[in-house]
Amino acid sequence: GETGAGKEVIAQTVHARSPRRAKPFVVVNCAALPENLLESELFGHEKGAFTGAVATKPGLLELADGGTVFFDELGEMPLGLQAKILRAIEDKRVTRLGGTRPRTLDLRFVSATNRDLEEAIAARQFRGDLYFRLAGVTIEVPPLRARTSEIAPIARRFVELAARELGQSAVPSISADALARLEHYGWPGNVRE
Repeated sequence: GETGAGKEVIAQTVHARSPRRAKPFVVVNCAALPENLLESELFGHEKGAFTGAVATKPGLLELADGGTVFFDELGEMPLGLQAKILRAIEDKRVTRLGGTRPRTLDLRFVSATNRDLEEAIAARQFRGDLYFRLAGVTIEVPPLRARTSEIAPIARRFVELAARELGQSAVPSISADALARLEHYGWPGNVRE
């Protein structure tokens, strides 16, 4: 789905309505961190594993044990790290950087991207084996402009939240003309906009 279409909300809903709901929901933004830092964040590290590793730190995969890991912007994950993630998914184990003892994990992986990963596979920018491992169930999230029936409830919810934040006891209504204008707008930023 496009940026801002609600992919993370769907991932949170999948987690919240599952038997894993009492366990952690861990978000990994694959586009936000450089490869070397992302690897340490995902797998953790032992004290002294690299310059600056002054203490042992469990990784996000370890912290999510029993729960769900949500890879946001999966298409931005560096190729080198994709191989390591694939191995962790297949083996159901991780080893911290600088560590020697693998740790067994029970995780569900949910991922999101706004890129066409099949196109990225063809261009050798994404690993096909990782894609097929993660793409067991695919949900296409249409842009908000294709879900106009959701615009009025979303608008009303934002008006309600704004009224509460401003300390207003009554929630203002939205005129039919204003709703029509909202429904005819293109929403390039989707729900986030």
